[in-house]
Amino acid sequence: MTSFQRKRIFYQGGFFILFIFAPIFDLLRFDLIAGHLIVFGQPWTLGLDDYLAGKIDNAQMSLNILLRVIVPALLVAATVLGVAWRWGRLYCGWLCPHFSVVETINQLVRKASGKQSIWDKKPGPAWHPDGTPAPTDRRYWLLSLPFALAFAFLWAVALLTYLLPPAEVYGNLFNGTLTRNQGLFIGVGTAALFAEFTLARHLFCRYACAVGMFQSLAWMSNRRAMVVGYQRERARDCASCPSFCDHVCPMRLKPRTIKRLMFACTQCGQCIDACHSVQRNNPNGSLLTWIDGQKALQADGSQGLLASESAAQKSRAIPL
Repeated sequence: MTSFQRKRIFYQGGFFILFIFAPIFDLLRFDLIAGHLIVFGQPWTLGLDDYLAGKIDNAQMSLNILLRVIVPALLVAATVLGVAWRWGRLYCGWLCPHFSVVETINQLVRKASGKQSIWDKKPGPAWHPDGTPAPTDRRYWLLSLPFALAFAFLWAVALLTYLLPPAEVYGNLFNGTLTRNQGLFIGVGTAALFAEFTLARHLFCRYACAVGMFQSLAWMSNRRAMVVGYQRERARDCASCPSFCDHVCPMRLKPRTIKRLMFACTQCGQCIDACHSVQRNNPNGSLLTWIDGQKALQADGSQGLLASESAAQKSRAIPL
């Protein structure tokens, strides 16, 4: 594993822990019983009770809505979309607790079947990009399915703690005294998440996740954004490689293509690391690299040429 991937796993693990423990320590949750947000241990209210009691007027209530709802929402959206506009779906590939589960189960399924998804048409190569064997063992199914179920249960419980006091939820869970609604929420949530983790992990990320979709739209709007660049003129160097870059992609994308076909790329960099391992003895290095700015603009679906350069070449080709 490269230092790049170790760093990414460190960030993913840290954010996953934060996702689980944030409601426990009242860092962020919405308390349905109290009827308001709790942020860093403090109630985040609009002052609706004071407004109904006549303690604040319309102007103050409007100001509360502006400062406590609209402005924070815009700041969060601007930050996430601003990062995505320049660097792509970094939240997905580096922080998202769902994507970390996707990658974990992918690896277990690959060890069990040679494929990262049951929807893959054929198994990947029988060795890793570094040349070491990558054997399959069906006994890993005994780990992949329980892992998917355990993650689904953990997610369902964690989501419930964002809505109800965590001490009550965990207390009732450990004592076996969950209320009907609590048990129903955890049961239905676990079943739905288990089905998604088992059958549609990357499909959910690609087509159903609103957070990922808006990041992709912001990224696609910036033709100079960071993207995986492929050196097409060296395609011959790929002849001896069984498309490792395709097989390692957790989103099941094909990195050696134009940006428009990499719409759901999470910038995990696994394809680049795989290519680097395969081409480790090639003096020209990897065929896949990170590019941005002018290089990204040149590689954006125009066969490596700027639109202005293409137009100039066409004008020179037309006899006067």
